[in-house]
Amino acid sequence: MYEIGSLPNERAAQALIDYLKGQGISCALTHKEQGVTLTVHNQTHLVQAQLEYQAFIANPYDQKYLAASWDHGSANTKLDYGSPNLLLVSQFLTGAGPLTLVVFFACVIIYIAMNLGLSNPIFEALSFFGATSPASFSEAWRIFTPSLLHFSAMHIIFNLLWWWYLGGKIENKIGFKPLFIILIVGGTLPSILQYFIAGPYFGGLSGVVYAVVGYTWIMGVKRPEAGIGLPPAYIGFMLLWLVFGFTDMFGLSIANGAHVGGLLVGIIQGYIGSCKSYS
Repeated sequence: MYEIGSLPNERAAQALIDYLKGQGISCALTHKEQGVTLTVHNQTHLVQAQLEYQAFIANPYDQKYLAASWDHGSANTKLDYGSPNLLLVSQFLTGAGPLTLVVFFACVIIYIAMNLGLSNPIFEALSFFGATSPASFSEAWRIFTPSLLHFSAMHIIFNLLWWWYLGGKIENKIGFKPLFIILIVGGTLPSILQYFIAGPYFGGLSGVVYAVVGYTWIMGVKRPEAGIGLPPAYIGFMLLWLVFGFTDMFGLSIANGAHVGGLLVGIIQGYIGSCKSYS
């Protein structure tokens, strides 16, 4: 059985199951403490099912799901998942674990505070060694906290979407500990590399994001039954974005050292993780 994702209630899950059945994909649901989990029986259908799951999340009220329920004889052929806003909030919460959400909201709170006139004191408190004052290695948190700083809306949205999507999958399907290790290692070693390449003036969760990308990539290849595989198109996009960072094509200040370092950290941890057994 290969997990493709979670949904907040059984009716939503049944709509997707009926649609996948029409695509020749056998899918089952399992009740959990919050919502339900969807799994496919055949590994060859995993990538297609994951893509259909993402399409369903984006537009769950599409009439093709109602048509599928009629075609496959579901008892409830009304697309009533509850309040659309409640469905979205529920999906957001069930799609991530506590660690994923804590980091997500910490970044959001810090970003909002920086845009409410506290930019300088926050940067002085959380930036890397030497960014605002002579380095004091007693302030050990500075090796990690630049990961929580973001300097534009696009910067934080890009990073947090990937963190929620991939970090949530890792935490929900493999556990808190693997994600915590990725967060700490991916939030420190790439920062050190970026410092030696370009100095202390950087910030963002990008190093951690590339770490979870690398981890998910390797685990998806080596241990697909863990259920955290990433479609090849997503991997291709992230690698392409990494390459574009070195071209200055977009005129953005991109922490390329952190990106490369994070990807290498994730790949190494993915290989280590693929050698372990998960229930």
